[in-house]
This record gives sequence, structure tokens and C-alpha cells, in this order.
Amino acid sequence: MPRLSVLLPVRDGADTLPECLASLTAQTLADHEVVAVDDGSRDTTAQTLASWACRDRRLRVLRTTPRGLVAALNLALSEARAPLVARMDADDIAHPERLERQARRLETDSGVDVLGSRVELVVGAGVPSGAGMQAYVEWLNGLLDHESMARDRFVESPLIHPSAAMRRETLVRLGGWRDLDGPEDYDLWLRAFETGHRFAKLGEVLLRWRDRPGRLTRTDPRYAPGRFLALKVAALGRGPLATGRPVVIWGAGKVGKTWARALIAAGHRLAAFVEVDPRRIGERIHGAPVVTVPEAAGLKGPLHLAAVGQKGARDRIRVEAARLGLKEEQDLLAVA
Repeated sequence: MPRLSVLLPVRDGADTLPECLASLTAQTLADHEVVAVDDGSRDTTAQTLASWACRDRRLRVLRTTPRGLVAALNLALSEARAPLVARMDADDIAHPERLERQARRLETDSGVDVLGSRVELVVGAGVPSGAGMQAYVEWLNGLLDHESMARDRFVESPLIHPSAAMRRETLVRLGGWRDLDGPEDYDLWLRAFETGHRFAKLGEVLLRWRDRPGRLTRTDPRYAPGRFLALKVAALGRGPLATGRPVVIWGAGKVGKTWARALIAAGHRLAAFVEVDPRRIGERIHGAPVVTVPEAAGLKGPLHLAAVGQKGARDRIRVEAARLGLKEEQDLLAVA
């Protein structure tokens, strides 16, 4: 039995697959296997996998008709033999010590269930210019412990999917990945947080994460912002809003109004908006009054959502909310 199984789904990944496989072959953790699922590729992916499998018997190749990423992941999980599993995508490159460091941490620290690492963003040719993805990577690279990732879990996915490793029994207990109209990785993390699983992230950069025009996160509608928002609202509905608790939204700008519409559509009630802009105080938005920060002190029963997109705004809201006696996680959650 290998010590760790790498789950590698791939479809039409011939351009980047050799570099990915080379990085796995070079791992300092020799006692691993790679379970590669060719999800109906039409390029030379099958030939590439077959060639590498002849040279490295740790690579096991399964080939299916095109069924999608979730089906490929769950098939790889069902075939994995090791007690630990790690994710990898054909786009990406693993640091030589990635698997060894993650396996050592999971084997020696029973308090960690889901373990990621810091990543380096590799921007490919043809990717639209802009600092958004780099800002996201810098943000998530700053979330290293369970508390920080749990605190910001409704802002964005707090770890990169192909950087993750976990115990196989944990993933099976969670039911694997769900085939839904949304991002399967973020759905898995939210369910893991809900069920009390503990997260951590190694401080080293152990994955080179490639951003390119054809990546699913850029091309598949399941990864559109609205699909992430729907998962967040659903998770809140299963958790802190399950009892019908009303909501106070800090911020009546674009982010706050988007959240308000989604919450109302899901059947939740808005108690108020909290604003610092004097021009908005006293207005009603979606039927809820816009109040000042001091007035928010009288709204202790509802769940407060910090929904302001400007840089540093969430931290300022946390400070103000604490002054009002609102406790984070219990009374206040940051969202985006």
C-alpha cells in the first residue's frame, strides 16, 4: 500500500501534462501513487499518460468517456489505495518536497483534517491583464491556520484545490465531491467547515498554480461569481440562518445589495443595512432601513454580514463590530 495517493483528473491536458508528471516523478516522497483519470481526452493525453506509466509504475491510468471533473475525481478516489490523498491538476507543478511535507504533517498532527500550502501564481500567455487573481493568491497565502480560514470562508475559497491533501477516510466521510451547478471544491470546503473539520496550510510555496485562458475557473459557468454566492447563501441557510434569524448587512454598495437580493431570494429577512455614507442614512433598500454604525448596537439578535468590497474595509468593520459587542463567527461574518 502506498503512503499517499495523488488524484489527477485530466481532459485534453497534453500541453501541460508532461511538466506536471515530471514534478510528481521527482517527489522526495517516493512511496506514493498517482491515480490519473483521462476524462475522454481528444488530444494526445492518453498517449502521454501511457508513455509515462511505462517509465513509472507508480502512475496508474484510468480512461473514461467524458463525464466531467466531479466524476473523474470520485473515480480516482474510489481507486486510491493510500490512507492519504492529495489533489493535483494537469496544469500545475508540484514542489519536489510537496507530498513529503504534507504527508508528514497529516501523519503527525491529528488536529488537521484538510491541509493546503501556499502557492505561486504562474500567469500564462493570453490571460487577461489585471491584478485580481494575484490579489486572490496573496490573500489566501496569508491564511495559514484554521481560525483565519474559517473566519474568511464566506469571502472566497481559502485554499487552492490542487494544493490540498487530506486523509482518505475524511474525504469519504464527507461524501467526496458533489456534482452540482457550482464549484465542487468550494462546496467541499464549506461542507468540511460545517462538519467541524480542521484546516491548516503549510507556509511554504509547494505548488505552482497555472492561470491560463482555457482553465475551467475561467471558462466553465459553474465557476461564475453567482454560483459561488449561491453556495455561500445555501451554507448560511444550513448553519447560522437555519432558525430564521434575520440579517444585517454592513455596506449598502454593490456587494451588499447583491447579497441582499440573494438572501431575499432564498427566503431570508433583512433587518437593516449599516452605512457610514451620510447620504444613505435613513433610506430603505429592499425594504430594510439604512442605519448608522452606532445604531447597529441595538441590533444584537440578527446575524451581521460585513459585505464591503474595498481593501481594508472588512478589518475596519470587524473593529467597529467588536466595539459594539458583536462577536465574530457568532454575531458577525465577513462575506464577499
